[in-house]
Amino acid sequence: MSHGGDTIAAIATARGRAALAIVRVSGPAAVGIASACFRGKDLDAVDPDTVHFGRFVTPDGQEIDQVVATVFRAPRSATGEDLVEISCHGGDFAPVLILKSLLSAGARMARPGEFTQRAFINGKMDLTQAEAVADLIHASSSLAHRTAVNQLEGRYSELLANLRNELLGVSALVELELDFSEEDVEFADRARLAELLSKV
Repeated sequence: MSHGGDTIAAIATARGRAALAIVRVSGPAAVGIASACFRGKDLDAVDPDTVHFGRFVTPDGQEIDQVVATVFRAPRSATGEDLVEISCHGGDFAPVLILKSLLSAGARMARPGEFTQRAFINGKMDLTQAEAVADLIHASSSLAHRTAVNQLEGRYSELLANLRNELLGVSALVELELDFSEEDVEFADRARLAELLSKV
């Protein structure tokens, strides 16, 4: 599912002093918007899933920082849309200027959690995986971290899908028995029903 002409941008890493920061831009115009501020290879012409060194500039051409731009094309990206991740030096200045340049070039500021929301809407993750992103970010123990990782990798989704299938099987057998309860026919093996219910 596309968001029409809506392209979003945000700083994806924590603010403050750090060696690196990442600024993300996602949406149908993501590559064009990033390319307008990138001096190096023409990002519009590069292959998807490639990384390019260059310089990022303000709309009036002033250099902000040396950067590495990683280009992903829909649907093979984290959000399911065209996506560019700009890796720059960390701190409070360069990432903010890069974000401002992307916004000036046509992106809008992403709302909190909007990249994950788009990944969910575009089928890149299910609801339990989307919730796991927040759990992983806020994990404060080894157990919480491991649980969030398992959830993000889809292990709980798989478990829930299997449980759902088991419940549908039990439900179908019970309905069949109820529909023909006055008949002298047994459709469901009582031992099998008990076994299925014990699993659930």
